[in-house]
Amino acid sequence: MTRLGALLGVVGFLAAVEFTSGILQGYYTPMLTDIARHLGIHDADVNWLEGTQLMLSALVVPAFAKLGDMLGHRRMLLVSTALTAAASLALPFADSFAVFLVAWTLQGFYVVWLPLEIALIWGRARAGGQPPSVTARAAGILVAALEAGAIVGALAGGALVDALPVQVVLAIPGVAVLACFFVILFGVPESPQVAGGRLDTVGLTLLSLALIAFTGGLSLLRIGGLGDPLAWAIVALGLALLVPFVLWELRHADPLIDVRLFRSAALWPVFLTAGLFGMSVLGAQAPLSTFARTDPTVAGYGLGTAGFATSLLIGVYLIAMIAGALSYSRAARILSPRLALVAAAGLVSAGFFLFLPFHDTYAQVVANMAVVGVGSGALVAALPATAAAAAPPAQTGVATGLTNSVKTVGGAIASCVFGIALATGASGGGTAGSLSGYVTVWVVCGGAALVAALALLAVPRDAFADHPTAAAAAAGGV
Repeated sequence: MTRLGALLGVVGFLAAVEFTSGILQGYYTPMLTDIARHLGIHDADVNWLEGTQLMLSALVVPAFAKLGDMLGHRRMLLVSTALTAAASLALPFADSFAVFLVAWTLQGFYVVWLPLEIALIWGRARAGGQPPSVTARAAGILVAALEAGAIVGALAGGALVDALPVQVVLAIPGVAVLACFFVILFGVPESPQVAGGRLDTVGLTLLSLALIAFTGGLSLLRIGGLGDPLAWAIVALGLALLVPFVLWELRHADPLIDVRLFRSAALWPVFLTAGLFGMSVLGAQAPLSTFARTDPTVAGYGLGTAGFATSLLIGVYLIAMIAGALSYSRAARILSPRLALVAAAGLVSAGFFLFLPFHDTYAQVVANMAVVGVGSGALVAALPATAAAAAPPAQTGVATGLTNSVKTVGGAIASCVFGIALATGASGGGTAGSLSGYVTVWVVCGGAALVAALALLAVPRDAFADHPTAAAAAAGGV
């Protein structure tokens, strides 16, 4: 009881951190136009904010995940929180777009919080004799807190920006993140085991160059179209740089990423699922929002919703994600973790394929998004938890971080594909995307989730499940 109670206390503190992460992810969305006016930039330039944070995510998660295994997950959680707080507090004082963009980009260090938290919880659960299901349950709580924070952040941001100056509104998240630093400092103990070692700086450099080239090339493809040879060359360079990275990691005694993890029968389907899932959870949200806002009397499709009705649609999706995140651990106990993952991916696939015949009314889109949301919430909670359960004890941070990194790459690929698809066939006189482009979004997301579900069937039957001795110990402790 004592061990489980202590672990639940840690989960409670970390849930407060994830609630703040959700606030950061939802708070600024309603005020992006106000931020653009404040900085004197065009609305289109706001896209740079999302792009730079995604690129930072791809770069810092592998490094911080490895450093967490080496030096302690709590220590790196504190470092990333301090960097996020400093960047967030700098935003209201940024007097130019360049300065604001730098601060906004550095604020993206919060992306490492969830992988580090899952690794920290797994380490404490394993040291206390608790089974993997405890980590899965904790992951569900953290993701539920994250999505709840996103809802609160969106509502608060939209209300405050109408009542207060932009500089004051921008200062509030920084205070919340600073409070999180002290929550971690005084409420969260360090991981029981720290691997030590030295950071593989050569591997980090090679991986960073590969990711910068690959994601940068995708961005150029979205701007210049599929006929841009320079963009394709940069994408090819990014892929080519993975070859020396893999060769180096295979020879290194303590690699940044042990690429042998991708050979694991339990892990490679999880990593593949993370990448395919990233296409929908990161790449499809903006197209779904713009589809809802499209005026059917002009474009011939869409819902023509106002801002509030669109917010309600997003709110239903986030609430469904909370339900999915909290229900995963129960589903895993009833079905097995492997089949629960398959079911979650299947829900995402079914939800997107439902868009093909049912997209004409608000109720139809809400129903589709609810199905997608339940599956998505379960996957957000399950992927890092299952990666931690299947990884070697000294590489839990690396494994959980990889689910995030691969998901980000999948989102970057989908963002490029969807941007080109929506522009293809669009009417020259309007700003709405083409209906064929939205159909492409639904088919790609549904098909990717279906492939993920099939890949997860290849996972060994008893993967991620509680070992009898650990389960008995946990039951006795409760």
